Amino acid sequence: MKIGILRTDDVREELVDEFGEYPEMFTGILKNVDPTIETIEYDVFRLEYPADIDDVDAYLMTGSKASVYDDEHWIHRLEDFVRELHERKKKFLGICFGHQMVANVLGGRTAKADAGWLIGVQRHELNAEGLALTSVSEGFNIICSHQDQVIEPATGASILAGNEQCPIAMCRVDDHILTVQGHPEFSPDYANKLYNLRRGQLGDSLVDAGIHSLKEKVDTHQITQWLIDFARATQ
Repeated sequence: MKIGILRTDDVREELVDEFGEYPEMFTGILKNVDPTIETIEYDVFRLEYPADIDDVDAYLMTGSKASVYDDEHWIHRLEDFVRELHERKKKFLGICFGHQMVANVLGGRTAKADAGWLIGVQRHELNAEGLALTSVSEGFNIICSHQDQVIEPATGASILAGNEQCPIAMCRVDDHILTVQGHPEFSPDYANKLYNLRRGQLGDSLVDAGIHSLKEKVDTHQITQWLIDFARATQ
C-alpha cells in the first residue's frame, strides 16, 4: 500500500535534525507496524499535489500550527482537494489539522476550544461504534497539542471517541475517512522538547503538567494499526 502524506507544516528548526519533518515521523510509525508500506510526501502548504489522485492508495494529512479556518490560499486549495477526495471516496486519514479540516470542509465546524490548549498524554474513551471499529475493549492514550477543536462533526460523520475536554477526538465518515485529534506520530521526547520551546506561549504550569503526563503509556502502535487497517480495508 502506498500512502500520500499531505504535509501542512514544518517542524520547528530546533528539532528537525533530531526528529525529522512530519512526513518522516509518520513514515516511521507506519513502517514500524507494517514495513511494506510506501509513503510519498506532498508539500501541500507549498501547493504541491499529486499529478493524479490515484497515484496512491490512501492519503494522510498531518498536523499544522495553522488553523483550518485561516484565510490562506494554500488552505482553500487544500479544502478543494479534501472535497474531491470525499466525492471520490478515496481513503483519507486526518491527524489533528486533518481531523479539523474534514469537519470544517464537510459541513461541521472547528473553533478554538473553551478548554484552551490541551497538551500531554490525553485519555480518549471509545464509544460502542469506536470499540467495534477498533476491535478493542477500552479507550486509548495519545499525545496531544492543540487549542482548536472540532465543535461540530462533518455531516454524516460518526463520533468514535472523546473525553470531557475534547468530546470529538476521533471520527469516521462512511468507510473512507478516519480522523484523530491527537498526534500518534509524536514521541514523548519530541513532545517534551516541543512543549519546552512553547513555554512563553503556554505558560509554565501547563507545560510542566503536560511534560509530567508524558510518563504515561501511549498507544502509538495500536492507533497506527487502526489507521493502516482502515486505509487498507475494502469499501
